[in-house]
Amino acid sequence: MKSIFDSVSNQCSKTVTKSYSTSFSLATKMLSNSIRQDIYNIYGFVRFADEIVDTFHDYDKALLFENFTEDLERALQYKISLNPILNSFQETYHKYNIDKDLVDAFMKSMRTDLHKNTYLTDDEYKQYIYGSADVVGLMCLKVFVKGNQEKYEALKDSAMSLGSAFQKVNFLRDLKADFEDLSRTYFPNTDLNHLDEASKQAIIQDIENDFAKGLKGIKNLPIEAKFGVFMAYRYYNQLLKKLKKTPALKIKSTRIRVPNYKKFELLTRSYVKYQLNLM
Repeated sequence: MKSIFDSVSNQCSKTVTKSYSTSFSLATKMLSNSIRQDIYNIYGFVRFADEIVDTFHDYDKALLFENFTEDLERALQYKISLNPILNSFQETYHKYNIDKDLVDAFMKSMRTDLHKNTYLTDDEYKQYIYGSADVVGLMCLKVFVKGNQEKYEALKDSAMSLGSAFQKVNFLRDLKADFEDLSRTYFPNTDLNHLDEASKQAIIQDIENDFAKGLKGIKNLPIEAKFGVFMAYRYYNQLLKKLKKTPALKIKSTRIRVPNYKKFELLTRSYVKYQLNLM
């Protein structure tokens, strides 16, 4: 029975989420059970694509990515895949009528990571951010509003801003790994060999602007999604605060983290704010 395979596929996506990101997994647990699995399914798909281009250094990444792309196209066309991650994603994709352009934009940015290491202009940077982060926020938004196009359009801009903020925080936090291990520089017009406080503060101000726009949208999300997304916002905002206090030179030499005890403290405080409608 295919229902058994679908159940196994969903469990795989949930396992991927829990294994690769404790913070995202914690935030996803705060979503309503009616939409939680679909967010696991989206995360599993984007995580696997990202892992191919970022971590499989001992293999032919280009070949693996093209195989994954072909499997994805067949999964979306035939509504089944023997790759359980793609099988669960296609179910969510069709269930909420996710725009194929969003999937294509995401895959385009991931493919870019196979050959492009430096982003020299704001346009290149924004295009990459859109494909690697904004569209993921939009896919999740489709789930949050349960496919309601009117609500989707009303919240679209804020969802993109929140996706941008999350991704830019990741870029700033992962400067060391991206620069030293992958030879990548995402921030344009920034000399990472001599990152100074002025450059760091300009990046942080840009992220804070995105967070402000994103928070406005969170307040208008359906009840099923609001607390989970607010929790993710609080976590990434905490990361940003730590980065803001960290000297520029140290950011490049270490990876800033939020310890698990702090994550649960954030969860408690976020829940109180949510219950008191103080968000």
